[in-house]
Amino acid sequence: MRVYVPVTLSGLAEAHRTGELGTGPLVAYAVTPALREWYLSDDIEELEYAALNRAALASLRLLAADAGATRRRVVVAADVSDGAASAAPDRGPDPAALGEVRLAGPLRLAKAASVHVDSADAEADVTAAAEALAAADGGDDDARFVVDGAEDHELLWYATQEIPNLVEPGH
Repeated sequence: MRVYVPVTLSGLAEAHRTGELGTGPLVAYAVTPALREWYLSDDIEELEYAALNRAALASLRLLAADAGATRRRVVVAADVSDGAASAAPDRGPDPAALGEVRLAGPLRLAKAASVHVDSADAEADVTAAAEALAAADGGDDDARFVVDGAEDHELLWYATQEIPNLVEPGH
């Protein structure tokens, strides 16, 4: 199963240093039955793209909670065994939890297939979106528009061999 783990650049740097993402349980996103039903699609690429975007929004939430983090959304795509990821039972049918899964323990960075990161050009929109997120969650349509502005930026694909370049200062 392909999972998409939301992180920040500092979280990616820590994973590069330790060889593991998180300490577990780890929240990730995947093509779940609920996600399939919501998007009414059988196209696996389309569904994986939707799961990636759910993880990108979760990365934005991490940025909103960490004022010191570089304002770029980061998602690590990894392949895990089907039994390693389970749907979040406490979230039930909550639309905000579509595609959300939990990994019982940390994820070895060696299992990563790719990394997806905002370009430097997205930083202003991502910064504004992180600041507007709480208001958007509260129903503010103007704030929702600002959050959607970050979602207009496509995450760039990087091979795992490029992680050192991503986490070194100046990149």
